[in-house]
Amino acid sequence: MPRPALEVSQIFRHHGQAYRENHRLSPEQHKAMGDIERCRTAHLGGHVDVCSNGCGYFSISYNSCRNRHCPKCQSLQQARWLAARLERLLSTRYFHLVVTLPHELNPLARFNQELVFNLLFEAASRALLQFARDYERLRAQVGFTAVLHTWDQELNSHHHLHLVVTGGGPSEDGERWIAAGNSFLLPVRALSKIVRAKFMEALEQAFREGRLQGKVQGLEGPVQFQRFARKLKRKKWVVYAKELFSGSQKAYHYLSRYTHRVAISNHRLVSLAEGQVIFRARDNSRPGQKRLVTTTAQEFIRRFLLHVLPPRFVKIRHYGLMAPCNAKTKLEKARALISLQAPLTNDEPKGQKLDTSKEAKTWQEMLQALTGRDLTTCPQLR
Repeated sequence: MPRPALEVSQIFRHHGQAYRENHRLSPEQHKAMGDIERCRTAHLGGHVDVCSNGCGYFSISYNSCRNRHCPKCQSLQQARWLAARLERLLSTRYFHLVVTLPHELNPLARFNQELVFNLLFEAASRALLQFARDYERLRAQVGFTAVLHTWDQELNSHHHLHLVVTGGGPSEDGERWIAAGNSFLLPVRALSKIVRAKFMEALEQAFREGRLQGKVQGLEGPVQFQRFARKLKRKKWVVYAKELFSGSQKAYHYLSRYTHRVAISNHRLVSLAEGQVIFRARDNSRPGQKRLVTTTAQEFIRRFLLHVLPPRFVKIRHYGLMAPCNAKTKLEKARALISLQAPLTNDEPKGQKLDTSKEAKTWQEMLQALTGRDLTTCPQLR
């Protein structure tokens, strides 16, 4: 992939100081801006790469900032994460679910990021585990990975979870594997209601305990909060589901697109001129097409910083069969149960097997497997 013509770091270096002088930033936002500005510059030091074949080629490479919000520092982490998850892949169908918080909760989430996002993870995971266990057409112990995203295509707040869920699971007694029906996991309307009920129950408890902060609508007093809560309970919460792949590594390859993504990639940026930033966004009215979004540099920075997460906040979580505590027990039992069934017809080429090798790979090999970039061969010999 060619080097982008414009990077987030350039926007920060040109307009970041003015933004800092006119806005109050959290310590995490200050750190993210500073790290991104210095990423792969002389400020962080570097190293010299010399061709071992003696052709005389050499290049200077500056060190990365490794901030999880930096658009340039996610590829290696993504490769490492994907390699670890493929070791736990089950030979079964997978489903992709998206659970979205209503936009009415955006102001509350801005002042209570960690609390609101934790409630979203908890409500979605509890609802999915409970419904899969109780739904008469399934009654199975599923496993899934959930990833938090907080943005839309224009960098505005849009809080939602991406989940990849096993298409079935062990029976309640753990003695047989129960597969989900054809291209169907669970009725999303019913699941949506359960997610909403669990989230609102926890949110109301947080209000009673005085854990919600900020001068936002609904927090003026008990009467206003109850009115706000009733509105949210009447609203339809968006839950989306579709089948992914059958017994395929592509399930986690698909999810890895979401795991280490930041609010905007450098390749979506078009130009920075006269204090205006232009970037590409998906055009929902024309599938497969892009549109251009124009905003001021100051507004661009404001939107980008909306998505800086609290320190040490875990945005990728595993539940059910995929929970870390079940990796050596329930997950392996599920693998054994699946192997007892007739093999599924899947989308892997005939004879291709899952790469479950635990042999350690260098970071250069992992990066090449993910991006196709070969850093072990001299550029003059490629």
